Amino acid sequence: MFEPTSVNTFNLKLKLLTTKNLYEIVALDKICFGGLWSWETYQKELDSSNCKLLGIFSNSYSEYLLAMGCFWAILEEAHITILAVNPQYQRQGLGQTLLYFLLKVAVDYGLERATLEVRISNLAAISLYQKFGFKIAGRRSKYYEDGEDALILWLSDIHQPEFKNNLNKWHGRICKCVNTLGD
Repeated sequence: MFEPTSVNTFNLKLKLLTTKNLYEIVALDKICFGGLWSWETYQKELDSSNCKLLGIFSNSYSEYLLAMGCFWAILEEAHITILAVNPQYQRQGLGQTLLYFLLKVAVDYGLERATLEVRISNLAAISLYQKFGFKIAGRRSKYYEDGEDALILWLSDIHQPEFKNNLNKWHGRICKCVNTLGD
């Protein structure tokens, strides 16, 4: 797999996002994706028992959402739908921290695999996912509104002891500066 880099530059808090965070969620979506999902779409996500939406906040500015990630639990699968890091804070380990926690929550919920779609041009994201063991499973032609293709990435056997051991190894390095699932 990979040797994670630790997040040393922030004093961070990881939280399950709620409707109280809708303003920050929609604002980060607009910054990262130009408004991919609406207020109503995020509200539906938060209302669904199958959805887990996590956010990383700066402890210095408790209302400042730096990054967010979401997955849907569908049967035995974690379908990752969003992984967004404010561009000002990219390349500092927040994406890998968020991906780690999404996978950790999926494992804790007893899910067996993870999947996602990613823009074929988003080489940084593809590299990140591959570091965690995701493999290319296919391609969706003209998947995005602008006509760009998506790669379908797949990670099997996250419920197996080997993957859980890898999560445990990564925990100390990735989570040094993150207060997990606080209020």
